[in-house]
Amino acid sequence: MAVKITMPGAFTTVQDAGRYGYQCYGIGPSGVMDKKAYADANYLVGNENKEAVLETTLYGGEMEITEDTVLAVTGADMEPKRNGELIPMNEPVRMKAGDTLSLGAAREGCRTYIAFAGGIDVPVVMGSRSTSIRCKLGGYEGRALKAGDELPLGKGRSFEEVKGRKTERREFPSEICIRVIPGPQDDYFTEKGKATFYSAIYTVSEQSDRMGCRLDGPGIESREGTDIVSDAIPCGSVQVPADGRPIVLMADRQTTGGYAKIATVCAFDIPKLAQGLPGDRVRFTAVSRAEAERINRKQVRR
Repeated sequence: MAVKITMPGAFTTVQDAGRYGYQCYGIGPSGVMDKKAYADANYLVGNENKEAVLETTLYGGEMEITEDTVLAVTGADMEPKRNGELIPMNEPVRMKAGDTLSLGAAREGCRTYIAFAGGIDVPVVMGSRSTSIRCKLGGYEGRALKAGDELPLGKGRSFEEVKGRKTERREFPSEICIRVIPGPQDDYFTEKGKATFYSAIYTVSEQSDRMGCRLDGPGIESREGTDIVSDAIPCGSVQVPADGRPIVLMADRQTTGGYAKIATVCAFDIPKLAQGLPGDRVRFTAVSRAEAERINRKQVRR
């Protein structure tokens, strides 16, 4: 074993890029909420961008390193410490057997990612190591981590091979501007309802979780209700249930849904929403598909 959980934090799970190809059987993809922080963390320790990491929410807890390794911490700043001393985020950190890693409460943002050289070597289930809480599969026994859990690591690069790598520190403002592509069922809503959606300031609800980001704010007026024949739910779908308050479906979303979707969040803005804290403000802006593709290509090249 290489990592022993001594204090699990508020909600810590093993996640990777996701479990795809099984939504037709009712099994969602799960995977990390913030793919930008995930990719950065794996890059910093020299992993391929598919290895499993730890995703911690709001408060990170503590773990003991039982054999020498290299790790990196990205995403929300939880003031990570090695043996009680602050360590830098967004760059590789050498850890020796017997060291402890502790993380406090998020200073801004919501989720922090910890990657280890070689990745977390839990069993692959349906092509992924991601934890699906709803299906109780993948990750570590299909659940959030508890004190005493021990996680094996794969064989990874040495500190000498990755030292000097860095990624930019991200800001997590309390007002989040999200770009969306209208539809696919925006015709279910009145012009007044659509104007409300694009002009209102919503706030992240305390009921938000890995399944969906629930938003409090003015209701969105529909023409004759928002019930539809259930269809597929991609990540970022903005469903509007009967009360008119939007829900953005995230990593642990259901595979199908029966509420009209007024818009779909662009993939490159999902990480911003994944870091939203209860009370943070959210604004939506419509972009064309062509503009979204242009922005996405630019970010991929970067």
